[in-house]
Amino acid sequence: MFAVLKTGGKQYKVQAGDVLRVEKLAADAGEKVQFNDVLMLGGDAPVVGAPFVEGAGVQAEVIEQIKGDKVIKFVKRRRKHSSKRTVGHRQKLTLVKITDILASGADKSGIKAATGSAPAGEAAPAAKKPTAKKAEAKAEAPAAAAAADDLTKLNGVGPAAAKKLAEAGIESFAALAALSDEQIAAIETVKVKPEWVEQAKELAKG
Repeated sequence: MFAVLKTGGKQYKVQAGDVLRVEKLAADAGEKVQFNDVLMLGGDAPVVGAPFVEGAGVQAEVIEQIKGDKVIKFVKRRRKHSSKRTVGHRQKLTLVKITDILASGADKSGIKAATGSAPAGEAAPAAKKPTAKKAEAKAEAPAAAAAADDLTKLNGVGPAAAKKLAEAGIESFAALAALSDEQIAAIETVKVKPEWVEQAKELAKG
């Protein structure tokens, strides 16, 4: 008997005894978890879910928390500025061993559901509504920064680029100067140039 389960945005075809590397789970080594998102059960009488098979589950034992192979991202701009940037990344994974496949009754097994963890490896904190004072402080801070800093003073930054930077939450020289390589790579609204960051550092000093 086999099952097709979904976890971490991926699908896996598994059977008892298989060892898998899945997206990081909030569980310790030796702990038992249960995957409840089962898309299909195979065997003598296959069952296809719509989208999941009701009452089905796949139980597994966490072997250890590991990291995937390092991925290197290298960006080089040859013309005008001849800048380059290298960023490395190792995906956090969990190594699990499939112990059992349940065709029914998984919701009553009492085993902890397999769920992902926060990016920093810690449980995600419960969402809290900001107090009135904190909300006012957050509203005043960006306004003050926007009034003090004119991003168009940077060479190569026009009104359109300044607007896109503001949409990304960057409204001051200090905010632009504090960006890391990973944060720069994550900005999709505008391509931040290294020379903008260097100029912002100088302007932020006053």
